[in-house]
Formats: sequence, C-alpha cells, structure tokens
Amino acid sequence: MENPAIQVSGLSYWYGNLQAVKEIDFEVFPGEILGFLGPNGAGKSTTIKMLTGQLTPRSGTARVLGRDISTPDPQLQAQIGVCFEEKNLYLEMSALENLDFFASLFGIRDAGSLDMLARVGLADRARDRVSAFSRGMRQRLMIARAFINRPKVLFLDEPTSGLDPVTAATIRQTIVEEAGRGAAVLLTTHNMVEADQLSDRVAFINEGSIVAMDTAENLKLKYGKRSVRVRLRDGEGVREERIRLDGDDEEETKRLAALASSEQLLTIHTEEASLESIFIQLTGRGLEG
Repeated sequence: MENPAIQVSGLSYWYGNLQAVKEIDFEVFPGEILGFLGPNGAGKSTTIKMLTGQLTPRSGTARVLGRDISTPDPQLQAQIGVCFEEKNLYLEMSALENLDFFASLFGIRDAGSLDMLARVGLADRARDRVSAFSRGMRQRLMIARAFINRPKVLFLDEPTSGLDPVTAATIRQTIVEEAGRGAAVLLTTHNMVEADQLSDRVAFINEGSIVAMDTAENLKLKYGKRSVRVRLRDGEGVREERIRLDGDDEEETKRLAALASSEQLLTIHTEEASLESIFIQLTGRGLEG
C-alpha cells in the first residue's frame, strides 16, 4: 500500500481556553478524497490551517508528503494546493494575471492558466479585473489557483460555497479529476450531498473530535435504517406511507406487498439513511448548526 500523503496523529489546537481540535487521527492517501463533514465551528477549518502551516498545532503530529508540518518547508508548500473560504486574490489584476503570478511563485513559466480558467468556467472573463467578479466567480478563481501547480495534495475548505448548482457540479467534477491524476484531497464541507458525491471516505467531526470515519456506504449500513416510500391515490388526493425494510417484521412485509399490488399505487421508492441523519444520530445536532 502507498504511504499516506497526509498523516495526522493526536492533533490538537486551542483558541485560548477553547479546545477547537481534540487529538484527532486520520490519513489521506494519494488519489483519495476524504470529506471532513461537520457544522460551522466543528474544527474543520482549524485542522486545514494547521496542516497548511497557518496555525501551529499545540500537540500531536502531522506529516504531509512525509514532511513534518511544524517546520516551514518551501519544497512542501510547492506541492500543495489550497482553497479557503476567505478570498485573498489580487483584485486589481485580471483573472489570468492572478493565475500567472501565482504560478510564477513556483517557477512555472507556462502554467496553462487560460485552460485552467476554462475548467472552472471563467475563460470568457480571463482578462477582466477580479474586482468586477461576483463572489461565486472569485470562488471559482480560487479553485483554479489551487490547481495551477498540479499539487500532490489539495486542501479545499468549503470549495463550492456560494456557487449556483450548475457551477458547483462543474467544480465537483474538477475535484474528482484532480484526485484521478493522483492528488490526495482533504475536503471540508457541511454539505452532506457534496460529501456523499465526492468522498471516498467521510470523517464526521463535531466539537473538535472525529466521531466516525468510514465510507459513506459503510456508515449508512452501520447506522442507517432503510425504508420504502409508497405514494397512493386517496380519493381525490394522494397519501404517502413508509415501510421499514430493516428487521424481520412480518406485518411490515405483508403491508408492503399489499401496497405494491394496490390499484391505487402511484410510485414506490426505496430510501436509505442520509449522512445528515446519521450525523444527527451520532452527535445530536445538524450539519448547519
């Protein structure tokens, strides 16, 4: 098995007396997307800031590409890509100038900046000043900038925040493509649909602690309850019933068979537990909380 691109052990951080991250452990391997799923204030962004050298861990260890993050390392910085919710773009430069300048910091002369802008849907605005960009356009430019040096590790903090559904889907596809070429991706989000779509594994983080970590499918099988949603005609209206599939309830099985053969049947759909419902089950709070 390949060595992990990100390796974290007992990592902790305090803001004053508040422990924001509590002795967490995890690994991310090349080509893997690990989704950090939790509400605002859960410790997601603090973790990324430690791993990218913006905050110094108070305890524990972390290695990125085999290098200790506690020591400033320009060679390591050249191999990572970062996208934060906070925008730190050069507003008086064009989008193209922003990417070319950032690429030059890594000694990249032909960065393919225009192609990168095309990937995030900004090719037609390449020569416009960023000061004229909307919040969503600036977010797309931040994503393009994170990819410009073809990093081996990507740290993406709420990468589709503020984007419309079509653009968000495009950005998700670019993230999958980056993992496909071998980049290890640590993705923070409170969007459980995004985490489900993108992540090879999911880590639930709440109040600074990782409370569960596995594939989305395994978490659903372990903690979720399957059911069937049945919609039937009811006079001039429509009624809906849910039948549980878990367990050996013979009456539920008979009821499902009867509804499925009813002349009033309109639709029947299986349903599985969502990551949102599992998170609430494990923590007692929602992802937006």
